[in-house]
Amino acid sequence: MKKILAYSFKFKFHVLFLTLLSFGYTGVSQTSELSVEKVMQDPNWMGNFPSNIKWNADSETIYFDYNPEQNVSDSLYKIELRNPSKIKKVDLKEEQNLSPRYGDFNKDRTKKIFGENGSLKLYNIKTGKTTELLDLSKAIESPKFLANEDKVSFILDKNAFVYNRKEGSIKQLTNIKTGTAKDGKEKEVSEKNAWIRDENLELLQVVNQRKTNKENKEAYREATAKKEQFSFYLEDKNLSNLQVSPDAKFATFKLITRERGENTAVPNYVDESGYTVNLPARSKVGENNTKVELAIYNFEKDTVYTLNTSELPGITDLPDYVKDYPDKDWEETEREVVPTTVYFSENGEHAVVNIRSKDNKDRWIAKINLETGALNTLDRQRDEAWIAGPGIGYTFYGGEEMGWLPDNKHIYFQSEETGYSHLYLLDVTSGNKKALTQGDFEVFDPELSNNKKHWFLTTSEVAPGERHFYKMPVMGGKMEKLTKMEGNNDVYLSPDEKHMAILYSYSNKPWELYLKKTKANAEAKQLTEGQSEAFSSYPWRTPELIEFKARDGAMVPARLYTPEADVKNNAAVVFVHGAGYLQNAHKWWSSYFREYMFHNLLTDLGYTVIDIDYRGSAGYGRDWRTGIYRHMGGKDLTDQVDGVEYLVKNHGIHPEKVGIYGGSYGGFITLMGMFTEPETFKAGAALRSVTDWAHYNHGYTSNILNEPAADPIAYRRSSPIYFAEGLEGDLLIAHGMVDVNVHFQDVVRLSQRLIELGKENWEMAVYPVEDHGFVEPSSWTDEYRRILKLFNESLLE
Repeated sequence: MKKILAYSFKFKFHVLFLTLLSFGYTGVSQTSELSVEKVMQDPNWMGNFPSNIKWNADSETIYFDYNPEQNVSDSLYKIELRNPSKIKKVDLKEEQNLSPRYGDFNKDRTKKIFGENGSLKLYNIKTGKTTELLDLSKAIESPKFLANEDKVSFILDKNAFVYNRKEGSIKQLTNIKTGTAKDGKEKEVSEKNAWIRDENLELLQVVNQRKTNKENKEAYREATAKKEQFSFYLEDKNLSNLQVSPDAKFATFKLITRERGENTAVPNYVDESGYTVNLPARSKVGENNTKVELAIYNFEKDTVYTLNTSELPGITDLPDYVKDYPDKDWEETEREVVPTTVYFSENGEHAVVNIRSKDNKDRWIAKINLETGALNTLDRQRDEAWIAGPGIGYTFYGGEEMGWLPDNKHIYFQSEETGYSHLYLLDVTSGNKKALTQGDFEVFDPELSNNKKHWFLTTSEVAPGERHFYKMPVMGGKMEKLTKMEGNNDVYLSPDEKHMAILYSYSNKPWELYLKKTKANAEAKQLTEGQSEAFSSYPWRTPELIEFKARDGAMVPARLYTPEADVKNNAAVVFVHGAGYLQNAHKWWSSYFREYMFHNLLTDLGYTVIDIDYRGSAGYGRDWRTGIYRHMGGKDLTDQVDGVEYLVKNHGIHPEKVGIYGGSYGGFITLMGMFTEPETFKAGAALRSVTDWAHYNHGYTSNILNEPAADPIAYRRSSPIYFAEGLEGDLLIAHGMVDVNVHFQDVVRLSQRLIELGKENWEMAVYPVEDHGFVEPSSWTDEYRRILKLFNESLLE
């Protein structure tokens, strides 16, 4: 590649004729009916594919978003079970009268309560009719049937209410107010003003007498008045997750105290106003001053108390990494925690809470004594890296799979206790815990059947790269596999559980809708066929799923694209998926569909392409997930290097003809590869890449690297900007200028570092209108033309 002036911003399009490309290295012409322009154009060219699947409450109709007319956006369509071969567009009137998507079912699932436009409404499943119960002209939130289903709780203006359907009456349960108890009362005065007041009262007897009379009247009213209703004042805190127990004796809610960190601004140079406008963006890692408390409102005692978490087992435990800082004094203090959600048993007699430590190394499941607020720990999960995994959720946002069986005795939850995320039951009366699933696979989205006698769940038991749907007895036992199409089966059960709407895809086939009876031996019928003629005319490859051995003995999964022998150019491209915790070496249609099509183009042109589920990727259990702890750019990078070695040994790849590229986390790995493994990678394209982890967000980064002030070693060895002097090959940096996720500042700082180091063999392409995920086809096309040009010139000349 010809050397390019450092920090050169290129907006000029490089016109590449991809229909016929000749390269002197192989001496053969390499052709493809694909081009960058074709695969990076508006995705509508591929066809139209169903999404947002939803059953009507009567189990007779499947609704989904679809766009066969190629409009600006999708519309709502339906397929009726009585005529499944016909797809109909839903008119506006029918769409407005559909059963509500959100709300709460009663126990026998014949009715659904929901709030809409300031009204409390009841939907009758059998008749399909909606009845308005209340019109309060204010937002009604979180309506729920209580244990006595004649009563419904809901939240209005930050307070809990109960509506009695039989009596038609409303009762306010909580009296939560903003501000403080002192608001509206006589304020304390300064010493100076008190002196002036007292002197005035001494001088003016009439004023003094009036003050005395007023105080006497107030004292009399207080002595004879009924007890004033208890009020709870939020003060400077925010209210969240207010919910009423099923027996309406208690409510729980979270109190959130926010101390905003210093946010970074992202300048938008192409705002429609013509002026540069700063976009609000996140703060950097280490800014995490939010405090979360859990409070219990006792209606009978008319009082509120907060949970005391100081007695949680291990609350003062220090992390293992402190041993790397022997000269620092580490004090064992009570760690801050975040209670995520309270779960009440159906009868309201018991409640459990999921609690996470703010450093995300501990998760406690504790039973709450609702009368006192005391906690009894039922289960503690500790991970010296960080707590996560399917069904386990995240610190601030909850999202864990958890709840009660109808016996009001057992709770269920997911845990990585064995190294894989599995489903557990725990008896809250005895503390006995039982694993319902086990093995080297993961469980996703477990759901109790209507009769509460079975589980429906998705697992990766067949293979890490497949997803299938199962049925299992509620107390555990043999799992019955209900799907059999190889790939990913994303199942939506009908409300009566007699049918499954399956959103299905394979490696080279985008998502389509299928229908199947909820039986193992039933056949699935395809309902949609969305591929366009232009898309389906190309023979899209099924990448080979392989494993290669890493230097530490681990078997690393990957997708491999191999060219025909007569066009093979002995060059390879390594693609690094983003997000870190994401899976891409699988048998279903990739979320990286543009990259998948680009890899087909590269393979047509003679390149061998490998796409690796490196350490830190999803789908392979806890040890794989946490393999990057305290060293991003460690095993996740050596997995790429070992993948190249596998290609050299087994697929005839020339060791000096290897390129690497990826976006976001993939861009970060590309930079680390180019800076620290220059003998492996001749060229690299780093897209929207993190260059310094101390400048990324808190929620993601602190899990993996802890906080910069506490664990600077982790940040120093994980950030590419510290290793820029190692650049030898040809580097393309591409970034959106209005990226509010990985800020443009990241690559600006890196470019200055490269300038100061005197590096010449790099270029930067900037995209003024793009955020982290590109939107405009012109931007995608420009970016990938540059990537292809980089590989052609660097690897094939």
